[in-house]
Amino acid sequence: MKIGNITFGQHPLFLAPMEDVTDIGFRMLCKRYGAAMVYTEFVSAEALIRSVQSTVNKLTILDEERPVGIQLYGRDVAAMVEAARIVETAHPDLIDLNFGCPVKKVAGKGAGAGMLRNIPLLLDITREVVKAVKVPVTVKTRLGWDHDHLIIPTLAEQLQDCGIQALTIHGRTRSQMYTGQADWTLIGEVKNNPRIHIPIIGNGDITTPQQAHDAFERYGVDAVMIGRATFGQPWIFKDMSDVPDATPLTVDEKLDILLEQLHINVARTDEYRGILHTRRHLAATPLFKGIPDFRQTRIAMLRATTLQELESILQSCRELVKRVQQP
Repeated sequence: MKIGNITFGQHPLFLAPMEDVTDIGFRMLCKRYGAAMVYTEFVSAEALIRSVQSTVNKLTILDEERPVGIQLYGRDVAAMVEAARIVETAHPDLIDLNFGCPVKKVAGKGAGAGMLRNIPLLLDITREVVKAVKVPVTVKTRLGWDHDHLIIPTLAEQLQDCGIQALTIHGRTRSQMYTGQADWTLIGEVKNNPRIHIPIIGNGDITTPQQAHDAFERYGVDAVMIGRATFGQPWIFKDMSDVPDATPLTVDEKLDILLEQLHINVARTDEYRGILHTRRHLAATPLFKGIPDFRQTRIAMLRATTLQELESILQSCRELVKRVQQP
């Protein structure tokens, strides 16, 4: 499988772009533990061309995380073209156009998945961005706006005709948000369309190695993108790899990874914001699942305001986790 000049091995696993999740620290750890491709948080075209500093900061990428894509969203052709040219100066390996974000503040304003209600504009944006930049352009989208408009089989061909070099499909409609089960049958239909020659990346509800294996075997996708299942476990790519690992990570190693993520976030921002940005992962990590009477420890962890306090709580969890995970 290739996207532009990027060559991937067999059955590559990608980290999905997620707002307030896929910062540099998390991307680097996911890359270290097996992610074949990582993506930045969403970049607003309008905010970027206005030079909003928090948005400009999202363009920072490091060589250690490559290949990396910068994901862009917006609803205006000229703004998306101008923003794509700015993004290109950050030298990403590709630019991904977000036509799939379902949240109200994005889709409700006509961007993200909101573009699925205006296909001519969606195609105009795609076509003009492809023409405006030299870096490969890809798209991430959904099956359609709702179950009465499952347009992805036709849309995939239209997007390919616009010149994109890969397509990621989340197996839900916008109306589903993140509820119900992802439907991979239409993803498989797109992949098996003889007129489709670009890579098709499947996304939605992949949380276990068996599900990842089935996605490749049953639907024939070129890559699998993993989103929410990565929260609090950047090592999930190692766990899902086709290559059996004789030495799985220990509890100590996993806790060390979470501590490293905390330190990276604090170093790149400050103590307060670094802790806030790491809390989401600490709250979601399966590492603490099954520990009896863990509620108060979890509350203390999520209320910690200093690095020293949070480090101390995490260190105290080591023996608790080991006890639960003993056979």
